[in-house]
Amino acid sequence: MSRLFAGQLISEVVAMFMIIAFGDSVAAMYTLYSPSPYQQTYWGVCIAWGLAVTLAIYTTGSVSGCHGNPAVTLALAVYRGFAWKKVVPYCVAQVVGAFLGAGCVYFLFGPVIDHFNAVNHLTREAGGAAGVFFTHAGMAITPMHAFGDEVILTAFLIFGIFAITEQYNEMAPGANGGALMIGLLVALIGASMGYLEAWALNPARDFGPRLFCFFAGWGGSALPSPDSYWWIPIAAPLVGGVIGGGAYQMLILPFLPARERALMGKGDWIR
Repeated sequence: MSRLFAGQLISEVVAMFMIIAFGDSVAAMYTLYSPSPYQQTYWGVCIAWGLAVTLAIYTTGSVSGCHGNPAVTLALAVYRGFAWKKVVPYCVAQVVGAFLGAGCVYFLFGPVIDHFNAVNHLTREAGGAAGVFFTHAGMAITPMHAFGDEVILTAFLIFGIFAITEQYNEMAPGANGGALMIGLLVALIGASMGYLEAWALNPARDFGPRLFCFFAGWGGSALPSPDSYWWIPIAAPLVGGVIGGGAYQMLILPFLPARERALMGKGDWIR
């Protein structure tokens, strides 16, 4: 393994560690405290997740591109030339980072988790405080409906990321502003659709903490989880990412004026 590739994998670990350390911490603030500072200001939860993504991009983007999400990695491989041989290592690194980030949150909030479960007569095995770490279908949402939801939500995410990062999109923010806009996109999805199933959007974001919780006492409530839900936040975002990326590539990219000018110039040069 080259030094560069090793650095890219380390950056993906660090990116997901940061996202989960901050994101699951705000989930803990929302879930464990009564009154919670966020129960009436849910937008604050969304902004915290979005800023975590923004910070991760600013920190690691120059090294690995800060995919921070297997759905992003897969979509970039399908549509934007990211090397297929790097896809699995990137995804593994992202899960490792999420696992470690969950460990950080557990260290910080472990006593509060135990207090919350004791006060509410819950146990980890029964899923007490599980919402701090991983997602599940919300009110009136069946697992298969949740699958469809997550396909759509992740399609929105990847569609937006492709638009924000497209070199021929003259309306996209500059390099330094793209990270903030992607963070705001994450926050927007959470604010508008997050209650459906806690807007996983990211297989590593859900599976890494879920795997940590399996070993930390949550057992079957984490894996396979009620209704064997564990696979939905993995499979649905991967499908949604490919759909969202494809939608941008087919519906928007071919009609960007800057791209058309570049292609015309290339044709003139060839002639």
